[in-house]
Amino acid sequence: MSSTAEQRAERRTPLTRARVLQTAVDLADTAGIDALTIRRLAEQLGVEPMSLYYHLPNKGAILDGIVDLVFTEVEAAAGGFAVPETDAAWKSGLRARILAARTVMLRHPWAPGVLDSRADLGLTTARYVDSVVGTLRSGGLSYDLIHHAMHALGSRMFGFSQELGEPDDASADAAAMEQMAAHVPHLAAMLAVVRHVDPDSTLGWCDDQFEFEFGLDLILDGLERLAGRDGNA
Repeated sequence: MSSTAEQRAERRTPLTRARVLQTAVDLADTAGIDALTIRRLAEQLGVEPMSLYYHLPNKGAILDGIVDLVFTEVEAAAGGFAVPETDAAWKSGLRARILAARTVMLRHPWAPGVLDSRADLGLTTARYVDSVVGTLRSGGLSYDLIHHAMHALGSRMFGFSQELGEPDDASADAAAMEQMAAHVPHLAAMLAVVRHVDPDSTLGWCDDQFEFEFGLDLILDGLERLAGRDGNA
């Protein structure tokens, strides 16, 4: 089928909420979240902008919907959100679940920013959070400790975290580091050691995946130790 015929077939496809949201995700993936406007989305769907409001009342509802759609992908990647009542392997299970969420977030780099901007959790997103709480509970953690764990995990629970910035020019960075060493000697010394110096490295300043997993493991190991001392489960 030619591209023109495919476009015509697409335009004849009934407009539904699901189709609007999937097209919104596709548009954000290919053109960036700033390109996701009502007008641009309507053009992608081959409809008038007003037609979208029959399915979603405003752009905020679209953003809420695409975040929830991303967590539908997380659910599939994690093999579902069900958790056992008790689970001796809760730590590895939670680690796998969070890394599954990270895999999805890396496919949709706009998603963390949109998630941070939303005031309320959609149902699928809330079910993901519920599964994290349930997994921690299955390991015998008290709800009080789980509450602290959620704060410690922060955005890492959703598969992303704030990373240290990467300088644009390594040579300029070295010169700047020399100048600032007198004021922040410990920071300068650390950066001089950990900076990737391999010009062929694709890791840049840091290996984000390694640093993400390193931080996640620190938190999970600490929670495992605290769970052993938690007498209020």
